[in-house]
Amino acid sequence: MENLDRFDRDILDIVQRNCQLTAEAIAEEVGLSTSAVQRRLKRLREDGIIKAEIAVVDRKATGTPMVFIVGMEIERDNYDALAKFRLWAEKQDHIQQVYYVTGAVDLIAIVTARDVEHYDDIAAVIMAENPQIRRMHTNVVLRDVKLGLLVPLADGDDAGR
Repeated sequence: MENLDRFDRDILDIVQRNCQLTAEAIAEEVGLSTSAVQRRLKRLREDGIIKAEIAVVDRKATGTPMVFIVGMEIERDNYDALAKFRLWAEKQDHIQQVYYVTGAVDLIAIVTARDVEHYDDIAAVIMAENPQIRRMHTNVVLRDVKLGLLVPLADGDDAGR
């Protein structure tokens, strides 16, 4: 994967904020031709730098308003535990994100559910289908303070912005 230049970074910043903009609108904003922006976007997608372009849906409007942050402890002597859980979790729509972390737990998962009872059912399935998980610690999100997956693209001189 080649290094990103200023134009690539500017294009990525723009499409992270609004992936519905046309190449023409992006070109006008970054100072390139439309065809140059199209070529760059194609390369960024092919190189896997742009992983997906998705719609962010309001959970409350769809009947799945609750979010749970779940810390999971996995068996220490089971070296396949992480890989097995990752493959299983990829197929579970209610598990939105999973992170392998340091600290008191091994995995942190972001799980959505209709309500507490629905989450309890999801947690029971997680434990039943993943015996390598020894314990789960759950936090209920009371309110979204900030949501996003935007990756900062500045050249490193923007700390705190």
